[in-house]
Amino acid sequence: MGSPKNVAISVKDLHKSFRLPKEHSNELKRVFINFVRGIKGYSEQKVLKGLSFDIEEGDFVGIVGRNGSGKSTLLKILAGVYSPDKGSVKINGSLVPFIELGVGFNPELTGRENIYMNGAMLGLSNQEVDKIYDEIVDFAELHDFMDQKLKNYSSGMQVRLAFSIAIRAEADILLLDEVLAVGDEAFQKKCNDYFEKIRKDKGKTVILVTHSMEAVRQYCNKAVFIKDGQIVASGSPDDIADKYSLENLRSVSCGESGVNAGMPIIAAKIKGSLIIKNKDKVKIEVRYRNTDDRPVYIKVVIKYRDVGLLFANAKLSHGLVTQDLKEHVVQYELPLSTFNQGEFTVVALLVDSEREINIASFGYNKEVIFKIKDAVTGEKIGGAMKDSGKMEMIQ
Repeated sequence: MGSPKNVAISVKDLHKSFRLPKEHSNELKRVFINFVRGIKGYSEQKVLKGLSFDIEEGDFVGIVGRNGSGKSTLLKILAGVYSPDKGSVKINGSLVPFIELGVGFNPELTGRENIYMNGAMLGLSNQEVDKIYDEIVDFAELHDFMDQKLKNYSSGMQVRLAFSIAIRAEADILLLDEVLAVGDEAFQKKCNDYFEKIRKDKGKTVILVTHSMEAVRQYCNKAVFIKDGQIVASGSPDDIADKYSLENLRSVSCGESGVNAGMPIIAAKIKGSLIIKNKDKVKIEVRYRNTDDRPVYIKVVIKYRDVGLLFANAKLSHGLVTQDLKEHVVQYELPLSTFNQGEFTVVALLVDSEREINIASFGYNKEVIFKIKDAVTGEKIGGAMKDSGKMEMIQ
């Protein structure tokens, strides 16, 4: 990396595979026959395929990639949970992993007892845990539950406790896997405040595996994009976040409706770029076809974190109602000037014009996503503007 900093983690030509059984047979005769014939009872899944990188002291590195790309396997190798098939990992300094909820916890012990047990696993004496015990409980906000057994904790309470222990340990390196995706809003704010402090102080080396490109941009100074067990890009957080978002969005924003043929169908997709500046407009194409002669119209909703922010209503804004069995294509151009940057979903609804009920929908499973980049207004995301946007019919 060409820097005078010391290397905290060095990974060279890392490979890891898992054997997946093809059949479940306890019959000794069958196992013997397969062995004689050279038939393997398993298939080999190659998860990591020659990863190499260095992470310097004080770096806050985001590792991104779609599910199954090998991110969590990499973290488990770094944490010593898995051994690589080939290659080497060198760790310079003490390391604390926060990889899976419940790892290292005993559900039959109380919260208090689990704190001391986890402290021992991290190499802390009881006296050292005594000094940080109150800080752990304060951060987790579990004062009234410390003498209850962990099995009575909710998953959110458990993750708060586990994370509170991990960040209080005086480790040089912290491994975090999707920690921002768990816990309630108040806890996530505490996590954000803690990461912001690390980012400014640069006292720890952090590796964060996440699907949140907002977190990558906000906290990380470097990022790595993993695909199919290989590093396909590394560099600045903005560049890697853009590459990941474009690949991820292309995969989910061009599908067709999976509704049965006997039902009304509707599908939507983004026209043009999936990463858009908020001074521009998003172009959405909706295709639909009814199955009887009832009058119908299209409604489009742009959502941020499941809250509808922008609505386009074909009936109200353009009087566009169709009553036939043809396939229709409608295009929307919706302004984004009131939005800050973030990830947004699109939901398209086919509405019965007389009864005002939805008879088909597309997008509730986040099939259509786009990203707004480079906020220029400074206004907060929020509110709803009805009947916005420009819509035209394509015959």
